[in-house]
Amino acid sequence: MKNIVIGFLGTSLDQTRRSWRPSLQLCAQPDFPVSRFELLYDPHHDSLARNLACDIATVSPDTEVLLVEFALDNPWDFQEVYGKLYDFAENYGFDEERERYHVHLTTGTHVAQICWFLLTESRHIPAALLQSIPPYKTDTSRGGIDIIDLDLTRYNALQRRFEATARIHSGRLRGNIDTKNRSYSAMIEKLEQVVSLSDAPVLITGETGTGKTTLATRLHELKLQRRRLKGRLVSINCAGLQGPHAMAALFGQRRNVTGLAGTERAGFISEANGGMLFLDNIDCLPDAEQGLLLDVLESGAFYPLGSDHASSSRFHLVAATRRPVAELAQTGGLRPDLLASLRLWVFALPPLRTRPEDMEAEIAHELSEAEQHLSCKPGINKDAYTRYLRFARDPGSPWPGNYRDLGASITRLCTLAERGRITLAMVETEIALLQEQWRAMAQDPDQALLEALCETPEAIDQFDRTQLAVVIRTCRASSSLSAAGRQLFAVSRQGKTSQNDADRLRKYLARFGLDWERVTGNI
Repeated sequence: MKNIVIGFLGTSLDQTRRSWRPSLQLCAQPDFPVSRFELLYDPHHDSLARNLACDIATVSPDTEVLLVEFALDNPWDFQEVYGKLYDFAENYGFDEERERYHVHLTTGTHVAQICWFLLTESRHIPAALLQSIPPYKTDTSRGGIDIIDLDLTRYNALQRRFEATARIHSGRLRGNIDTKNRSYSAMIEKLEQVVSLSDAPVLITGETGTGKTTLATRLHELKLQRRRLKGRLVSINCAGLQGPHAMAALFGQRRNVTGLAGTERAGFISEANGGMLFLDNIDCLPDAEQGLLLDVLESGAFYPLGSDHASSSRFHLVAATRRPVAELAQTGGLRPDLLASLRLWVFALPPLRTRPEDMEAEIAHELSEAEQHLSCKPGINKDAYTRYLRFARDPGSPWPGNYRDLGASITRLCTLAERGRITLAMVETEIALLQEQWRAMAQDPDQALLEALCETPEAIDQFDRTQLAVVIRTCRASSSLSAAGRQLFAVSRQGKTSQNDADRLRKYLARFGLDWERVTGNI
């Protein structure tokens, strides 16, 4: 297959007075016969180009030199150089079945070299990069050449380095915890790739305690390292953005809204400009604010309260919710248009109970965290560790708080460690405490309320349990039996001539063996 070289004339390096002329020596390499050299030159250097073509014919008679006029108003103007090289490539007519193409990097401005690289890397020019090597760096008077194929599979060392860097970045997103769960590891690697290449909104879903806020912090650090952003992380829990002040908190407020000094504020959207905005529990954000947030994402513009002029803010939005995307769509937790924007990249963090193979690494991590916070390093007996790990991996251990539960448990063990050692007895006590907490969380609150008051709660129909629980809570929140009756019978009492609400409520409670004093605790 014929070797074809495309390159710029070196207006300085290819001068006849120099001992090393890269374009000439390139054609004199015995192990690299050049069938055709397409020499791009500015018309102002026509004489130099023709002299070089004659010299190449002397050292390599079989090399056809095609002189290609390539006029540049400013060879240091990236836009001009790239645009004209792009047009050159588009009109070239490459024949890869018969010819092997090379781009000569040594000559030309730095801008030209960068443009050559970009065009070959993107395969607009189907060529390998070729670099001339001066004689003083080689063992021959002709110098040498180095062919750089941008297919990284031919450069195993570089490939291994890139892969190692990718593992470091994804490891940081995992908190440097060596996960053995393949699906979780694949999800983190995909997330690392997305945020490194894109600034599109990201939605993170997961149960409470699965690490959504911590992950957002690590994503911000990763994007800073990758120079994808320069600003800070603004982290907001949307559960607190309620009421009349929510709009001002998010979008800012001008002083003229109240006329009072000190009431103006920039707003979280403005503060996140150039950085990352993390909205936790985004489904708690009021509907109006959701609509305005979507406008900012699409246009980068918003109006602070009291302002007639638009402000601008560009940021990477990372949102989080405890609810699955399907539930958000069905229940209307998010506006359909905002959900459509967030649904481009959705990453679901798995609960701890679905990753038993990672539990040993997670325990080790929490032990290390507890040691740093407590400034001590308690040990753990082998039998205690074995028991705790077996319990942590048990399918019957739900870990409803996920990392919050695990972190709190390890902290208790380290804090109470006798003489710096966690014993089996301590672990058994801690397991009993966790199980009791989980049972209390799983218990039906209505059933618990009735069991505390009624002698035979199991005899109450399921139909009546919820209603009776509401009545009991209303009584406890009211100042008197009459006040509770007025609230409970507010609708039906309007059509009655006699409105004895207290008597109606007293009779209702008596059906279940209850009275006002027992329900309110005033026995």
